Amino acid sequence: MSPAADDQLRDEVRLLGGLLGEVIRDEGGQDLYDRIEAVRQASVAWHRDAGPEDAARLERLLGELSLDQAVGLAHGFAVFSLLANVAEDRAGKRRAQDQAAAGARADTPEGALKRLSDMGVSLGEVRELLAGALISPVLTAHPSEVRRKSVIDRIAAVSDLLDACDRNSLACAPDVMTAGLRRQTVILWTTRLVRQAGLVVQDEVDTVVSFLERVFLRVAPAQLADWRRRLDAPDLAPFIRIGSWVGGDRDGNPNVDGAVLTAAFRTQARAALRHYLDEVHALGAELSLSGSLSAISPELAALSGASGDRSPHRADEPYRRALSEIYARLAATHPVLTGQPAPRAAAFDAAPYAGPTAFRKDLAVLRDSLIANHGAVFADDRLTRLITAADVFGFHMATVDLRQNADVHERVVADLLKVAGVCDDYLALDEEARLALLAAELASGRLLFSPFAGYADETLKERGILQAAAEALRLFGPQAIRTHVVSKTDAASDLLEVYLLLKEVGLYRPEDPAACPIQAAPLFETIDDLRAARATLERLLQEPAALAVARARGVQEVMLGYSDSNKDGSYLTSTWELHEASLALLEVTDAAGLRLQLFHGRGGAVGRGGGSSFAAVAAQPQGTVAGRIRVTEQGEVIANKYGEPEIARRNLDALTGGVLLASLKPPADETFTARHGETAAALSRASMAAYRALVYETPGFVDYFRAATPIAEIADLKIGSRPASRTSSTAIEDLRAIPWVFSWSQSRVMLPGWFGFGSAAGGADLEELRVMAREWPFFRTLVQNMEMVMAKADLTIARRYADLVPDRALADRIHGAIVEEWNRTEAAVLAITGQEALLTGQPELERLIRLRMPYVEPLNHVQIELIRRRRAGDDDPRVREGILLALNGVAAGLRNSG
Repeated sequence: MSPAADDQLRDEVRLLGGLLGEVIRDEGGQDLYDRIEAVRQASVAWHRDAGPEDAARLERLLGELSLDQAVGLAHGFAVFSLLANVAEDRAGKRRAQDQAAAGARADTPEGALKRLSDMGVSLGEVRELLAGALISPVLTAHPSEVRRKSVIDRIAAVSDLLDACDRNSLACAPDVMTAGLRRQTVILWTTRLVRQAGLVVQDEVDTVVSFLERVFLRVAPAQLADWRRRLDAPDLAPFIRIGSWVGGDRDGNPNVDGAVLTAAFRTQARAALRHYLDEVHALGAELSLSGSLSAISPELAALSGASGDRSPHRADEPYRRALSEIYARLAATHPVLTGQPAPRAAAFDAAPYAGPTAFRKDLAVLRDSLIANHGAVFADDRLTRLITAADVFGFHMATVDLRQNADVHERVVADLLKVAGVCDDYLALDEEARLALLAAELASGRLLFSPFAGYADETLKERGILQAAAEALRLFGPQAIRTHVVSKTDAASDLLEVYLLLKEVGLYRPEDPAACPIQAAPLFETIDDLRAARATLERLLQEPAALAVARARGVQEVMLGYSDSNKDGSYLTSTWELHEASLALLEVTDAAGLRLQLFHGRGGAVGRGGGSSFAAVAAQPQGTVAGRIRVTEQGEVIANKYGEPEIARRNLDALTGGVLLASLKPPADETFTARHGETAAALSRASMAAYRALVYETPGFVDYFRAATPIAEIADLKIGSRPASRTSSTAIEDLRAIPWVFSWSQSRVMLPGWFGFGSAAGGADLEELRVMAREWPFFRTLVQNMEMVMAKADLTIARRYADLVPDRALADRIHGAIVEEWNRTEAAVLAITGQEALLTGQPELERLIRLRMPYVEPLNHVQIELIRRRRAGDDDPRVREGILLALNGVAAGLRNSG
């Protein structure tokens, strides 16, 4: 970031912060403003000097706060975090535009294509790859995301006002700009940032759909159109497909059932159809061409002639007559797919569309007639953009994945087999016996389920979800649901069980297994699962049912879990085992004559696979991308990466560029793996040993974790729609990885993102590590991500969280061990990179983090104070609200905390 850009960012932060200060004084009173400012200054002084006087002053200020003042303070700093993020995002947009114009960024379309051209890759090769590509960000619910849609909308409004200033000098007039920003700041200040009631799944559906409707509906078609122009490929099929887990993911979430899945699709369809109806209505106002003044195609004449529009005013306007028919058919489709009437009624009745293909075909009739008779001026207009949107989103909007735990499937299958008299104790069978039984059932046309028999509630619920999935596929077509992810996969039978359950609802047919619309995809999560992935997939693909589905699709999808493998064995070990598992799985699919499609279960935090998506994709092992990749996007990261159209476009382009580079001219990962693989494996073993010695083998660690982080508050305050743990156990093994990582982020330890690396690197050849970081993209990305997360950590603040532990000796012992490993890890990173301080080699990121921390740290202090009060027995609802606000604000400030 140039000094001028740095100054502009600071100026915008000051502008927004100053307006917020004025609003706080006017709305909250001078006393609240003074207390906020006093805590901010005390926090800065304490962090700068950390002397006993500074600590005492900070403790006194926090202890003197009334509940209302504490909540107001948390609210104020949380709002400031959100506003500062707007300024930072705008700075990022300016920086990206400047770098793209200079050809300096490989994560832009220009940069990626130039780099490929320099490597000898032709546009024809790029076209061929993208013609069969699948690049899919999958939006998932987040147990720690507490932002409301109302807040997301207000932040977007602030950003829009500042963007308008960039485009129009009149909008920059001080009185106009200040009045608009102040109005939005007042609304934001007086809007609850967090929900008072616990989330239900429909809340999460609504949040995801708000991003789909406000951002993706516009950005994804525009991106596809841009790539079509760049590649001179007007018929290039959509390669970006937005996915969602919300409404289909019931792993550990008892609140997801068939009705929820149906409601999710209805909500998505409402958004898609509303957009299409609005666009068709706007086109009807625009395309007033007269049939007597304009030639039309025979197809348009037929479509216009069949229209139910009898208005004499449009008798000579064939395009408007055709659009009236299209609108009426869309309006009739709306209640079929959503259960509600269209928001604006049609002028006459018409038959609903059977699917999006017929809708698109009608639109194409208009476009083709316009282009044939009036030229290329109509080749890239509103109508074309609408057709592209229909290509990308259909009527379903986002492809919904199903996900369930393998343990549930085996219990349901056991229940069905027992009631049908096929097998009294399926769970007692060994793996080969299970596979033989499942294969026999999949070859049989007989169903197991009887409507006259009694079954466990779990069995009926799972059957209900799959019945809802079958209905969604009937209504919305094959893109509505493509995959059923099986978490906790450790055997091939875990996947065959899914096909047996799909058979029970008519989606898998023994006479035509290749026609099954849903593929069962294993999720390998733990270190042991990753190491066994090769054998599990090999055995699966020996089964005719699974092989037939994979061959019909051309790919076998496999999901890799970043977060659970990290929780299981450390960041370094997780990253290495994912690398090795990817290569092993590629060998298996190659041998079977299939393509591998990896689904990366990345989260926002480095401990969950976070970091630059472009760098992560570009650094994937050779052959494991090949034009197809799916990636989860979660929680506050969705808002950060896709909350604003221009930023969303940049991230989709970066993902596309990374896929192109990883697929067409990947770095020689095989060479580096052959040369340094043994060293990486040794580092992994040592890191895992150090990590597990702390997390799983240190007496009292669970007690420390539950007291020195906000995990209890995250679990008890019901932030998400699902529990923080899969079971009632308090063991680390049963805790969901998201709250595990989120808790360490909130307490500023960031332990899952770095712990164990220092111990591992201490026994390695430093010079070889330097070569690996310099030349091997896999290892370089690992170190850079670790640097980033360590720069956001603060063990001085973490010490204050450790003071929440009742057992002072336990707190001192474990916090001390964490500090020692931190020191080893920091020293190792600096020695490997040759830097004097973290992020010296990434100065823009270092400056952004440094600018951000002064308004994150006070939130940590307020959070600690409120947690202390809550744990002392204060159950006032305002304590809960203050903690949620602080959680929200810290997450917003750190930006990739979970």
